Amino acid sequence: MKDYTTDELDQIYKARRARLAEYLRNNNTGACVFIDNEEHRDPNVAYYCGHFYDAVLIIFSDGFTYLIPWDENLAKQYGHYDKLIPYTKYKNNEIDATKAVLNLGYTHGENSKVELPPYLTYLEYLKFVDALSSYDCRNKEDGAHAFTVKCRMVKDEYEIECTKEAARIGDLIIDEIEAQIKDGRIKTEIDVALLIERKLRENGCDRTGFDTLAAGPSRSFAIHAFPGYTGAEWPAQGLSILDFGVVYKGYTSDTTVTVAKGPLTEEQTKQLELVQKAYEEGLALYLPGHKIIDAAKKVDSVFAKEKRKMPHTLGHAIGLEIHEAPRVSIRTDAEMVFKPGMILTCEPGLYDVEIGGCRLENDVLITETGHEVITNSRIIYL
Repeated sequence: MKDYTTDELDQIYKARRARLAEYLRNNNTGACVFIDNEEHRDPNVAYYCGHFYDAVLIIFSDGFTYLIPWDENLAKQYGHYDKLIPYTKYKNNEIDATKAVLNLGYTHGENSKVELPPYLTYLEYLKFVDALSSYDCRNKEDGAHAFTVKCRMVKDEYEIECTKEAARIGDLIIDEIEAQIKDGRIKTEIDVALLIERKLRENGCDRTGFDTLAAGPSRSFAIHAFPGYTGAEWPAQGLSILDFGVVYKGYTSDTTVTVAKGPLTEEQTKQLELVQKAYEEGLALYLPGHKIIDAAKKVDSVFAKEKRKMPHTLGHAIGLEIHEAPRVSIRTDAEMVFKPGMILTCEPGLYDVEIGGCRLENDVLITETGHEVITNSRIIYL
């Protein structure tokens, strides 16, 4: 991956904030507030400034940005902003911090209209309104926060490179897992889960994208096995599933491998072949300008012809979160299309208590001319 300089990253984050600032001006709003804390994680804070945890971020309609972090040292290392004010200055109170910074930076906003996060509870919102009595507070489902979610659907160059690096490292791990299965070093679900944790960190990743799911044949019937992994044999005879992602500079991959250890029954073989067929036919429709819903319908039709039904959507976008918009689903807006820069999963799966489960999941970058599968997950036959 390219080594970005601080100045280059500054320009990337400024460009993102400039889009929001334009939205604020076009919608007659002076400032927008984002809050990330233990009660509600907001990846939009990281999206706009690069600082990942525990902070208030206020962006004014001229683009000027205040970051109010709990960890000042970490924010200075990773954050990109115009001005930093430590959260401790306001006794770690987000309402006091927001009020003080709005009063301090009000000249950067074209008016006193302030959009607060839509994830505030009603009681929290009332407290903000009382404290910010001199401001016209808004709390909109389709406002600046929703606009940001739409912006995040299409990744910029830096986001694509980070996700590709996460995908590359995930592929290295899959290859190592296959090798260790074949030479007998991996024996249990715990073995494979801990291998992932070690290898991702050895390769410079932040963490797993979600709790690793490693389920042997007795548990692979579950879409998301509970618990995520145990001391059970993995992979045992039959169908075993491994679903994991790794995070690089905040951006996650998401892959699912099915391990088919023989001898297999006729029903197991048929299920594997059906999932592979559905994957290939669905993936073929991940094309720029094509309706997203059509890919989901195609996979459903492949399964329906064999009187089977997939109990989850075909895919979803990935990025700073493991599940981002848009979904690849029959319930997706019928007019929504794949756009260059989107990165989405294609993950058809079938599950049966007797047969076991099978899911094949890869991450797909939509390009100007088609798509690029950036991970190399597969069905592994033993």
